[in-house]
Amino acid sequence: MGQQEKVATSLAGAVSEEVSASLAAVDAELARRYPGDPGTRQPVHTVYVPGDVFEAGTIRSWGDRALAALDEHAPDAASFAAVLGLSGELAEPVYSRVRAKLEREPVEDLRVDFEDGYGPRPDGEEDEAAARAARLIAQAYHDGTAAPYMGIRMKCMEAAVRDRGIRTLDVFLTGLMEHGGLPDGLVLTLPKVTYAEQVGAFARLLEAFEKAHGLAAGRLGFEIQIETSQSILAADGTATVARMIQAAGGRATGLHYGTFDYSACLGVSAAHQASDHPAADHAKAVMQVAAAGTGVRVSDGSTNVLPVGPTEKVHDAWRLHYGLTRRALARAYYQGWDMHPGHIPTRYAAVFAFYREGFEQAAARLARYADRAGGDVMDEPATAKALSGYLLRGLDCGALDAAEVSRLSGLTRAALEGFATPRRGDLTASAS
Repeated sequence: MGQQEKVATSLAGAVSEEVSASLAAVDAELARRYPGDPGTRQPVHTVYVPGDVFEAGTIRSWGDRALAALDEHAPDAASFAAVLGLSGELAEPVYSRVRAKLEREPVEDLRVDFEDGYGPRPDGEEDEAAARAARLIAQAYHDGTAAPYMGIRMKCMEAAVRDRGIRTLDVFLTGLMEHGGLPDGLVLTLPKVTYAEQVGAFARLLEAFEKAHGLAAGRLGFEIQIETSQSILAADGTATVARMIQAAGGRATGLHYGTFDYSACLGVSAAHQASDHPAADHAKAVMQVAAAGTGVRVSDGSTNVLPVGPTEKVHDAWRLHYGLTRRALARAYYQGWDMHPGHIPTRYAAVFAFYREGFEQAAARLARYADRAGGDVMDEPATAKALSGYLLRGLDCGALDAAEVSRLSGLTRAALEGFATPRRGDLTASAS
């Protein structure tokens, strides 16, 4: 021990108190607007099924059809790896995990669609379909056949379809209450949002439903679909999507990019409407910045190139979908839409390869950080948050096993969660 240093200060305690008092409103605003990630599981995809097509066996049917596609077009690890360009080291782990996932949990998030995928119907018909969806979803959660997340997409808040959308929402939610209550995995999706006022109005609808049934305030959240240019940039040049998040009053859970409606809104020709178009990249970048720190997650859109037909055509569609999914993951869009059962083998292949390729290095870096050990990379709290979040997402979807992550990182899941959701001050304690 060296000589003890003399510590001296010049500022009176009142100065610090005055500064803190002057920033009290800012502190409260930061806590309200930017609570951070909720720390819950985020599904890797959302599957949309029209309201008149959804059945009790829909999820199992998607899994069986996806397995059949593998059996027909890539019956083993080597053939699947050859199509997607997977390394020999990844071929078997990815393929076996994809098959196991399709057997165990083929769909992570399912939305029964009453909007574009359903279209205009007689009121009685849509009422019945919404009530049926509520009954089937409630039953699925009761008997253990549900996806982790399920819900509906109703029609939007524009004048022409507003009343119909509100009624469908009411019929569906009331049906769930009559069949045992709202499931924990319930998700609602509000499409074609253009103004923040539409989000605020939808939030008030949910508040009214909660009060009518004596539910806790804020029990009902929803996703906002970004499908119009006005939802990104308002007439005054501001980012509308940021105002939408605030208008939701804490109820917004996600921002979902609508590939084809948004592209068409900007005049992109049909042949070039894709999730990697520059217009799509711009929209998602604005969404990502607006959502950062708010606890609202961003989801990519879909591809409409379906893996159907002869093997050569299926392989081409698989390569496209795999590449788009890997591209999205690298840009931190950890969720996307899948339009066909043939898409989910490559969804899971891309997701599993993404996490398995990097998990050993991520676990080792996090272990060094946790032990305050050295290494060839100097990580900080924000990086530890990213590393632990990466490992947790890999665990949640089935790409990684708890035992291998624990063995390489020396950390339990609880410890990983602690790094993934640090206090605000922990992330700013060191220089960036």
